[in-house]
Amino acid sequence: MQSQDVAKRHAPARARRSGPAIAVEQAEAALVEHYPRLVRLAYLVLPPALGRGRRVLTAHALTQRALPRGRGRAAVIPAQGTGRDTDPGYAFVRLHVVRTALEAARPLRRRRRPRRAQLPPLLPQVWGLRLFPRSGGADELALDQRLASLSGPARAAYVLRGLERLADGDVRQVLAAAGVTDPHSALRSADQVPPQYGLLLSPEFDACSLQARPTDLRRRRQHTKAALAAAAALSVCGALIAVPAGGWGPDGAAAPAYVGNPAAEAALDPGRLTRIAPAAWRTAARADFSVWPARGPLTGDTALLRRALAVWARPGATVHVSATPGTQTGGPAGPPQLLYAGLVDNARVVILYDGLRIARYAEPKDGTQGAALDFARVDGATGANASALVLGRSDGNVRYLAAPWITKAAERDLTRPDAAATDLGLTDGVTGPMARSAGPDGTCTSWNVLQLTDASGTRLGTDLGELVPAGLTEGRPGAEKEVSGAAARRAWAPFACSLAAARSAGVRSVNAWAYAEQPLPDGGATASWVCTRAETWRGDGSAALAQFHTPGGRYGAVAARGTDGPACGPRDPHVLAGVLWKSGAGAWYLLAAGSRDTASVSASGGVTASARGRVLAVRAEQGAQAKLSGTLKDGSALKGLR
Repeated sequence: MQSQDVAKRHAPARARRSGPAIAVEQAEAALVEHYPRLVRLAYLVLPPALGRGRRVLTAHALTQRALPRGRGRAAVIPAQGTGRDTDPGYAFVRLHVVRTALEAARPLRRRRRPRRAQLPPLLPQVWGLRLFPRSGGADELALDQRLASLSGPARAAYVLRGLERLADGDVRQVLAAAGVTDPHSALRSADQVPPQYGLLLSPEFDACSLQARPTDLRRRRQHTKAALAAAAALSVCGALIAVPAGGWGPDGAAAPAYVGNPAAEAALDPGRLTRIAPAAWRTAARADFSVWPARGPLTGDTALLRRALAVWARPGATVHVSATPGTQTGGPAGPPQLLYAGLVDNARVVILYDGLRIARYAEPKDGTQGAALDFARVDGATGANASALVLGRSDGNVRYLAAPWITKAAERDLTRPDAAATDLGLTDGVTGPMARSAGPDGTCTSWNVLQLTDASGTRLGTDLGELVPAGLTEGRPGAEKEVSGAAARRAWAPFACSLAAARSAGVRSVNAWAYAEQPLPDGGATASWVCTRAETWRGDGSAALAQFHTPGGRYGAVAARGTDGPACGPRDPHVLAGVLWKSGAGAWYLLAAGSRDTASVSASGGVTASARGRVLAVRAEQGAQAKLSGTLKDGSALKGLR
């Protein structure tokens, strides 16, 4: 093994009930961090015969009950690898989710006490609504039907292969630990379904992004008629007692919604849409969405614009509504601004802006079913953050609408920083199709980004599954720069695939900060430490990854991660992380590094050591776990990233 080789992955599927105890805090951190993925796993393993609504609630209930019983311990550093694959806390909760989902799939039998997973969940509960994931396409429906024909263990084997990317040996170990008597037979049965693993990441199987519909209204009316009559009588008596003569009602002077309300009526009138002059951006004080002109061949289609506004105000049961985290989906307060109306692939698309949000309405070019309404928060967007919007996605490609000041758009593979960019062309601000970043099976062999050029230079943005591409920067927090030159692209290249962790999180920008270099023991070369931090539009939900990259390696490895904290950001430009590494001589080491203001680094727990300066390298046992701490030059304490 060469000196730059890093530790091999420890298969997370090897978790056993007889294995070492998992700290509650460690398992809870893994559950919170990977909650959407664990709920998706449970939803896919549960039998479709339960119905989509009960599958959603049961998937959440099983995931929320996956914590171990026992006292918590301090957080520890996993062996060096990539994220959840080396986290024993994640392996534990995943095993619990699989085990209980398989129990829920077993039929109830007489004279046998049912297990808790086989009964309707007590929590969470939803009253008066049916919740279910957004509908996918024909491929997702066909896959769901094929999975329904499999047994519970076979369905779990297919999902562990496709969603968790586990090898067959690891799948057998997980199934055996979950109580499956014949894992080999389960794998053979799973082979009957074609390996369409990319579809498992579809919104069709996302039990965290849900639609709500009412339950049986007629039955509810029959059951509650008497209760409503009694409640009405009580409310009248209470109003006579509590409200003085001439007093306000609970809504003050507000008119009933959409009844004779001039502002609400104006917001639905396509004739009152705000339209900006084509050259207004040239003399505007700010470069933001408010100076974008209305573009597209259908800006004069009043009927289309009326439908888009009406759906925004009152989306019907057949409309698929989605929004980035922290984005409201209510109607506009007044007439919004029209940015685009035209044909994009096989859909008519309208893009509107109300000063705080971008709303994208899409309807099929042929037919009247399947309209979609997407929202993104863009308050305070200027310059790079207001340079492009997603017009549409189809066949693995994405098209953008560029700002009027953009003169050139190109596609570039971020993992190959020295390769030439591919021109996308611009037609009335619309780019040609650009290939999306990840492969159809979820693997990452390249990461395509959008390169935009204007009078001030070039910048990069990446599609993270939302309407506004996230901007890419590099440099020390507080002094970040746009990724424009070859050197900046080389700094990003090993960590490009880690951008997948920021998908669908409402990310505004992602910065890469090379905060330390460390000579490798046993005569190795010098490794680099980089912190990538994703900032969101809403403020909270930020995520930082400390990543370790050895010379000659194509990809970096995630050593530590932190969420909703200031570390690695402008408010706290400091970071400390560590990793287990195996040298070419076969020796294991704990390597740790802090940012430039670090005066000392210490390790405790499974490895006890300390060093002056910003780096630490000490011999360790394979699989050792340690807790890191440090001291800054001003004497303040520095904790390991978490």
